[in-house]
Amino acid sequence: MPREGTTHHGEVRSHHETPQSWRELARVTTGCGDELVLRERAGTFEIRCNGWELMSSRAHYSEQWMARIACERLPTDAPRVLIGGLGMGFTLRAALDVLPAAAEVVVTELLSEIIAWNRGVLASLADRSLDDPRVSVLCADVAALLQPDSFDAIMLDVDNGPDAVMLRGNASLYSPEGVQQMQRALRERGILAVWSASPSPHFEQILREAGLRWERIDIPARGCDGDPLHSIYRAAPAVAAGFTVTAHA
Repeated sequence: MPREGTTHHGEVRSHHETPQSWRELARVTTGCGDELVLRERAGTFEIRCNGWELMSSRAHYSEQWMARIACERLPTDAPRVLIGGLGMGFTLRAALDVLPAAAEVVVTELLSEIIAWNRGVLASLADRSLDDPRVSVLCADVAALLQPDSFDAIMLDVDNGPDAVMLRGNASLYSPEGVQQMQRALRERGILAVWSASPSPHFEQILREAGLRWERIDIPARGCDGDPLHSIYRAAPAVAAGFTVTAHA
């Protein structure tokens, strides 16, 4: 359940706000039977899944932070980057802002409706990031792209993280097998970054058992004091040279 004053994936609500009516922009049922609703209120966009908030445009500081810590110091001038989960494009936009011109960014999004909304009504939120020539977007399960030695960085922002999965089938990404698959997909000195709505001791144990060196960084939802915290996990194979965080015991 969301913590008081916040929703699952980002909207921080002031207890002093005057309620306004939401304007429904679209409602679809996915091939898996999940209901998605896109709605807007006073310039804030929200996507709800089966009655729960999946994402909001109001608080995306932690997603931007994840992109920066994953992409800023990659050991190549032409990195290949995978983003699992398009969301509203904020992670992609932040990655593009720090990646070099020769980078290749592959984005996978399981829901075609979210891709369509990012090309349409949501496009301006992330400065039309899907139009960047470095970007290719696939309507596919991110797991299908996890071939060995394929990416210099992998960013996973799927659902609400390891402990708050809402869409059917996403839980396997955070399983021991899913983490091992992502680990194999990293190139030498590659970086894995995973967004989570909150700290996940269970996921930390999985990272530990996989032999990864990792750190958890807790980031305010909007970058403001007093905001609820989201967690970013940054990890790399233990043999990766140049990865400076201390491995957790």
